[in-house]
Amino acid sequence: MTDDDEDANEQWSLRLYVAGKTPKSVTALANLTKICDEQLGGRYKIEVIDLIEQPQLAKMDQIVAIPTLVRQLPPPLKKIIGDLSNKERVLIGLDLVPT
Repeated sequence: MTDDDEDANEQWSLRLYVAGKTPKSVTALANLTKICDEQLGGRYKIEVIDLIEQPQLAKMDQIVAIPTLVRQLPPPLKKIIGDLSNKERVLIGLDLVPT
């Protein structure tokens, strides 16, 4: 198996921190889902964490603004803040395209 084959099978674990169902939070999740469907097929898992319901979880990933996307897998950990509407910025931030 080549490195390209391993990359193609790699599972992505993403965590999206939001605060309720605000327009920005809803937009961020929709944008993230669309990008993941286009770029990763079924090789991803998105965990949405509502900090209104679980504020203590903000410390775990050092969240200072919302919405914030945290790429947990594959390493290294990456963070992107905002509604993820700038697709190019998201792709570069997640290392899905060469910079």
